[in-house]
This record gives sequence, structure tokens and C-alpha cells, in this order.
Amino acid sequence: MPDKPNLLLVFADQMRAEAMGCMGNAQVHTPHLDRLAAQGALFTNAIANHPLCTPSRASLLTGRYPLSCRTVTNDLQMPTDQVTFAHVLGRAGYRCGYVGKWHLDGWPRNQFTPPGPRRQGFDDYWAVHNCTHDYFHPHYYLNDDPNLVEVPGYEPEVQTDLAIGCLERWKDEPFCLVVSWGPPHNPYEMVPERYRKQYDPEALVLRPNCGQDANRRNVADYYAAVTALDENLGRLLAALDRLGIAGRTLVVFTSDHGDLLWSHHLTDKQAPWEEAIHIPLVMRLPGTIPAGRKSEELIGIADLAPTMLGLLGARVPREMEGLDFTWAALGQAGSGHTSVPIMDLVPTDNALRWNIHPWRGVRTRRYTYARRQGQPWVLYDNREDPYQLKNLAEEASAAPLRREMEGELQSWLERLGDRFGTAEECLASLGQTEAWAKRQEHFHKGGNW
Repeated sequence: MPDKPNLLLVFADQMRAEAMGCMGNAQVHTPHLDRLAAQGALFTNAIANHPLCTPSRASLLTGRYPLSCRTVTNDLQMPTDQVTFAHVLGRAGYRCGYVGKWHLDGWPRNQFTPPGPRRQGFDDYWAVHNCTHDYFHPHYYLNDDPNLVEVPGYEPEVQTDLAIGCLERWKDEPFCLVVSWGPPHNPYEMVPERYRKQYDPEALVLRPNCGQDANRRNVADYYAAVTALDENLGRLLAALDRLGIAGRTLVVFTSDHGDLLWSHHLTDKQAPWEEAIHIPLVMRLPGTIPAGRKSEELIGIADLAPTMLGLLGARVPREMEGLDFTWAALGQAGSGHTSVPIMDLVPTDNALRWNIHPWRGVRTRRYTYARRQGQPWVLYDNREDPYQLKNLAEEASAAPLRREMEGELQSWLERLGDRFGTAEECLASLGQTEAWAKRQEHFHKGGNW
């Protein structure tokens, strides 16, 4: 392993695992992601523990589950007493920078995040907007300037340009650079025409769990956005090669959660179905991670920070609850999860419109189980029923399996100190009732995000 390898973490917003050629989807064009997977490790069971932007991003940074890092729903500010992988690497002499969507600084979504604790350790470069999905009008705050920078272009391309500039400046010193793209999160149609033209909505084969109400144009545009991201990932990889630092840079590609995208007649996330929780995860570190490695180990978002630190040879803080899966990336023996927890602690926005209440569950390699307070909700055998068309939650014949999965869930609830209360009780226990009420009031009044 090279001395102090660099870290380039690239992640999409709302990209599900199946939207890659290397995960078996021949309809979507992802040559650079497929090449990255062929040169490194592809994790085929990567799971978003809490499929919602803010909680998932907080877990990604801290290696902790949402209750522990006290970030349980969208637009609540992540507490500044948390230890992130950027803090660890910054103390180890790394330059730490962040480009793109943040969504960890509360509301309104367009506010400036000043230098200091609210940047969570990314102190050396900052080209960030807290949260926006206006992909044809890129704008961001740059370093210490509280005035928005507005530039023409397609947002992922602009952000990739900024990231490449950072790589060029830091090529001779260890760095940790995060690139957080907004697509393929809706609005789906907001993708350049040259990518949209690659996908014929009528020619697409939809997933069998999509009904007649599925919007084929949305699905085609979603794949078009993924292809756009793939092309920009290729630009980042080419920059590493050109600068001579590819061999000492750990590249990680993932997403904060997936998108139902008309499966089960729904869009967005916040649900236990595979399209919402199953995310892409690829890691490459030449000479350390064997090329073509494929791992079926269960790995959650909360496991990513300790795993990245482990692969860099850095100390994993005791505060991090996730496991270090370095051994899995390297193809070695190790002890992983029998299940990973999945949850929605405080449903919001579309989930409320769908009448989704707080839920908890577990995902094993074979099964998905989730329940609401007091009653099972879903139970699927993902091996026999990969599109989750047959819910076994109330099947008498599945009672032994349901008890087994409930035992896994109870173990996680105890470990996480989760009392599984209402959304209001969860917010009150963390002292966030007032902040959430202000967010909701702002939202319902049509406030500026």
C-alpha cells in the first residue's frame, strides 16, 4: 500500500444499484463505472440504512447510525460534535475538500455554511450548495465567500471541473476529496439532450414491479442522468491518470440511497423496497484491492467511513459504529453482518403523502423484513422473488421466518438504543421538535429552499 493513499469519494444522489452495467443492467450505459468495478471491488449488497438524503449523508460521514449521530430526517442540521472521516484524515495531514450537494446544514436549503465546525472537517476546499436540484443553473458557495457563484452549464460537469482543479492543486500531497453530484435525483428531465437521445422510452424494458402508471420518459431520463454522471466519472479517472496519482488514490463510488422510480407504483425513497435501499458501491485502490473483486457481504452506509479509513491505513475512531470491511475489499476472511438495519425514523414529504409511517427493518443477504409499530409490514424472499412481488408478512407459512427476522430486528433495536416510538417522540428525544416545526412551517408556506 502506498504511504498515505489519497481518497476520492464520488457519490450520486438517489441512484439505485441496478442502474449500472456491472450490476447486470444492459440497458444503461456506464462504461466508466464498469471499468472501475473491473479494476477494483464491486459490493453487490450495499444498503442505505436510512433511505433519505440528510440521515444517509450524516451516516456516510460519521460511520454512525442516524439516532447516534442525531440526524434523523431531512433538513435538520447535523450536530457539530460528531467525528467524521474528514476530521480523522485532516488530523493525519490530509487536505480535505468537498464539492457539490451537502444537505447537512439545516434550512433554508440555500444558506451559506460558514468556515468552521458546520463544514464537518472539510476545511481546505469548499465549493458547495447545501441543497439544490436546478441542474441547468449551477450555483455554489466557494470557500469563505458568502456570495453565491453562478455559472452556466450542466451542474455535474461544472462540479467535475472544480474537482479536477482541486486534484491538480493537491497532486503532490495527500488529499481527501468528496464529489457529491445531484442527479439522477429528480427532476428527471433536467439532463442534457445528448444523453436523453441515447434512451428511447418505448424501447425500455421496465422492472416487473412497475405498473401501467410508470412514466417511461422519467425512467429513460433517469438512465440518461446516470450516463452523464458516468461520463464525468471518466473525466475524474482520466485526471488521476494524467496527474500520475491513480496508483495511490482510493476511488469510491456510491449513492446516498436509491429511487423507487415507479416500482410498486411509487417514486423517490423512504421505503424498504430494494429500489430505495440497494445502492451502488465500487472501490478501487491499485496494488491493494485486487482487480475484479466481487463481494456479496452486507455493507451499510454506516460501514463506509470505517472501511475507507481502514483501506487508507488510518485509525478508525471508537465513536464509529459501522464495521471496517477492508478485509472484504481485499478478498480476505473476516466477520461481517448477518443483517443490516433499515429504517425511516421521521417520514417526510412524499412519504407522508403515501401514508408511510415510521418503520424499522432488516435486510439480510436473502430477505427483507420491515414493520411499523405493532405490526409486520413487508417480508420478501429476495432470492426467489427478486422484484418483491409477493409479500409474506401475513402468510401463515412464513411465521418461523418472520420470527427469525423479528429477532434480528430486535437485536438491532437494542444495539442502537432505538425505542421505536413515533416520529414526534423521536424528534423530542433528540431535542429537535422546534427545529422540525420551523422546517415544516417554512415548507408549507412555500418558503425558499
